Amino acid sequence: MNKKKSNFNKRPFVKRFWVFYTFLCLFAVSVFVLASIGLFGPMPPFDDLENPKTNLATEIISQDGKTLGKYFKQNRTPVEFDKLPDHLVNALVATEDERYYDHSGIDARGTLRAIAYLGKKGGASTLSQQLAKQLFTDMNKTGLLNRLTQKIKEWVIAIRLEKQYTKNEIIAMYFNIYDFTRGAVGIRSAARVYFGKEPEDLNIEESATLVAMFKNSVLYNPYREKFKKNSLDRRNQVFFQMYRNDFLTEKEKDSLQALPLTINYTPEYSSDGQATYFRAELKKFMNKWIDEHRKPDGTKYNLYRDGLKIYTTLDSDAQQYAENAVQLHMKNLQKEFDNRNKYNKTAPFRSVTNEEIDKIINQAIRNSDRFKILKREGMSNDSILATFDKPAKMKVFSWNGKIDTIMTPRDSIYYHKRFLNVGMMSMRPQTGAIKAWVGGIDFENFKYEHVKQAKRQVGSTFKPLVYATAIDQLHISPCMEYPNTLFTIPKGKHGLLEDWTPKNSSDDYGEIKTLKKALAESVNTITARVIDQTGPQPVVDLAEKLGIDTRRIEPYPSIALGTPDLSVYEMVSAYSTFANKGVYVSPYYVERIEDKNGTVLYQHTPESRDVVSHETAYVTVKLLEGVTKHGSGRRLRGAWAVNNAVYKKVVTGYPYDFENDIAGKTGTTQNQSDGWFIGMVPDLATGVWVGGEDRSVRFNSITYGQGATMALPIWGMYMKDLYNDEDFILSKESFEEPNTLSIQVECNDEVKPEDKKEKDNTDFDFAF
Repeated sequence: MNKKKSNFNKRPFVKRFWVFYTFLCLFAVSVFVLASIGLFGPMPPFDDLENPKTNLATEIISQDGKTLGKYFKQNRTPVEFDKLPDHLVNALVATEDERYYDHSGIDARGTLRAIAYLGKKGGASTLSQQLAKQLFTDMNKTGLLNRLTQKIKEWVIAIRLEKQYTKNEIIAMYFNIYDFTRGAVGIRSAARVYFGKEPEDLNIEESATLVAMFKNSVLYNPYREKFKKNSLDRRNQVFFQMYRNDFLTEKEKDSLQALPLTINYTPEYSSDGQATYFRAELKKFMNKWIDEHRKPDGTKYNLYRDGLKIYTTLDSDAQQYAENAVQLHMKNLQKEFDNRNKYNKTAPFRSVTNEEIDKIINQAIRNSDRFKILKREGMSNDSILATFDKPAKMKVFSWNGKIDTIMTPRDSIYYHKRFLNVGMMSMRPQTGAIKAWVGGIDFENFKYEHVKQAKRQVGSTFKPLVYATAIDQLHISPCMEYPNTLFTIPKGKHGLLEDWTPKNSSDDYGEIKTLKKALAESVNTITARVIDQTGPQPVVDLAEKLGIDTRRIEPYPSIALGTPDLSVYEMVSAYSTFANKGVYVSPYYVERIEDKNGTVLYQHTPESRDVVSHETAYVTVKLLEGVTKHGSGRRLRGAWAVNNAVYKKVVTGYPYDFENDIAGKTGTTQNQSDGWFIGMVPDLATGVWVGGEDRSVRFNSITYGQGATMALPIWGMYMKDLYNDEDFILSKESFEEPNTLSIQVECNDEVKPEDKKEKDNTDFDFAF
């Protein structure tokens, strides 16, 4: 009896329990339904769940598949799940959501634990909830009610995500959305920035270091010195979690925890990494392309958010060799330049007054970003100029790394004027594909670009165009002889307003010389005789056909000596025509553009035209070969290099010892303001310019200021590296001779090394 009575008394309690339980269930369902219809704020529509809107970086990809850089507001480039190593995924699951594969978006056990212990034993957010939070909810709202409604929205979105995507897809999205700071959004950017690797190449300790950052990417950042211990401790906690979840043995855990924390910080900001000047030039191309093209829905593409992929012609190895050659040579050249300026009272300027120097500096101030920004903000010119005389903390460039200092912005401009700069471009003559592009010595401090933007006097590198015109028009041979005597073109001829009598760079007159020898030795008097025969206008016409902008080139005989201001871009493409049998191919650097889904939006179409015959091109090339065999370019040949102990000591690997056919020409302008070298082998043409940003920043003598000293060594180092790279296709063969050759190209004036005396400045080999 008593037992029955006891059971009877329990019935109301059981009934109340089930009523309460049913109420909770109905309440929970109601909350989810109300949240899903937007009662607690707008919910993302189905399309947004299917295609989450995230800012995707546009990626610049080299011809050999390497990432050269990115354009971004957020540096995010998605990566597929199958590109994530197992240990990276295991580290994430073990650390952030142990029961990830057992729940459907909400971890009931974790939620109850969080409620019971008020979060003291860990939160309850699943990976799906954390993804929902980052993708679709406002994390800036505060207050208990806002946090509660936000959490409910996260639950709803998490469940939707679990229905819409596989577990692996959610993990990939989670890795791709997270901001690791330091300009790295998403796992691919993080792997590249912190370790210089693609995600699939990460080792287990690197994966654990990145997963550790999910707790707080600032507090556990391995780059910051003050947070390195935090990062190490958190990384080791990741290892413990992996051990706890059977992803590691105890022995593996202990050995991994004993490893030091190491990173390979490789920032991807616009002023960092490879091909910085090229990327700035590419941005101009892309902005123009975007202005002329629209998406299918009629809106404009966004270079910083749409995740475009730009496939370029640059070869990442060739680009690196070019940058290495520039850095090595320019660092040494700058040392010598500074030595030469020790007793120069107007250093780094020469042959100018103090008033002229002030004009140069003031013009640089007005061209500076600082001046333009303050001007846009409405400041007066006087107020802006006053800010340039106030000392401030800043970093300035040096060849030994950035220097932290305090100086006025005006003094900073003056300081940076002392550095010699460089422009270098390399391209395939047969296709126009540009392989390397170096527009300066440091993009952060020297924004002015010296491949295409800058135009400088080209000196003797223009002479081959004069000779090519004569070969094409008059069918003359490189073996034709001319007297090396002073020659005057009289007033009135070719539009001259007065007599013109050019002189050689040395007082070397009287000898009869072939055209080949005259070009090899850059004899001005003979070049003047040749342009007198052709007339200057046909030379200008040929230059235009070779891709040179001739609008500012007046057809006077003086152009024969290289008075026009032209770019490295123009000169390399012009010379390439001779290597390509007389066919001009327009240089290009974008192969194709794809959207984030891989749809091709742009494909390059080659542009070419016949300019001169194969015979004319070949004869011109043979003339240029004479320069590298017997003229100012002969130091490329081991037999011609000066046996100088200092030369060999400073940089190993010299002399260059090239034995294959090389066609090229050095160039030196008035007062040694510009040094040039343009050199070609059958399948690659490369040009180098070196000089100060202002023409008055120059060497005081031609010994150091000539193109063979300033520019040629960069070409030599670059080509030596390319020839040593078995994967880079580069010919050592001779230039192809035309089937019929009616012009004599081999002459009987070959100079023997023992017969050549160092009687002119072009014979000096610089000591590095």
